[in-house]
Amino acid sequence: MNVAMKKIAPEANHPVQLFGTVVRELDDGLFLVECEGQPWKCRRAASCLLKPETGDTVLLAGDSARVFLLAVIEQADASMTHLEMPGDVLLSAAQGNVTVHSARQVNLQGENGLTVQTDQLSLRARQGDCVVDEMQYAGRELKGTVGVVRLIGQLCETVVDRVMQISRNVFRMVEQTDQARVGYLDYEAEELARVHAKTSIVTGEKLVKVDAAQIHVG
Repeated sequence: MNVAMKKIAPEANHPVQLFGTVVRELDDGLFLVECEGQPWKCRRAASCLLKPETGDTVLLAGDSARVFLLAVIEQADASMTHLEMPGDVLLSAAQGNVTVHSARQVNLQGENGLTVQTDQLSLRARQGDCVVDEMQYAGRELKGTVGVVRLIGQLCETVVDRVMQISRNVFRMVEQTDQARVGYLDYEAEELARVHAKTSIVTGEKLVKVDAAQIHVG
């Protein structure tokens, strides 16, 4: 139906500008509005981004054959404001910035996905929680500066060409098996090197060499 607004008991075709109260939302995007005791069926104008709710005071404009719900003048419940548009929405600032501010909380929700694309991304928060079932990261370089790092998991796999670690103290506890398969193994201690176990085995396929100023056995 091309008629955007229709009075239930239409009169002669003449300009209309009325204040009314939303009775309820009908099918096909129509609203039932009561103006001075008369019911009107009207469609919301494209410029009216605020979705009318039951009890809201609204402005109707047009003529008796084509009248639109032009604007919401006063909300019955101002604690919740619902901006609604039927299709895709593009919010653009041709030469300026876009700022979204909330005194309490800002929620972003996408039923199928959420995409952020920019040349530079800055994120600052006092506390953050991130819950992701599966995550993939691809980048050229990653730098991090933190005070404490705690990782708890069932499996950790790392595949890299080179690992370099510099620290003052390293403590590692392995309950069961600690294995290393290397081409060359080189350990050097400035003061003391100690290997202790109930049973210690040192074998060499060709040569085992022990060299020191003093050698104590037993």
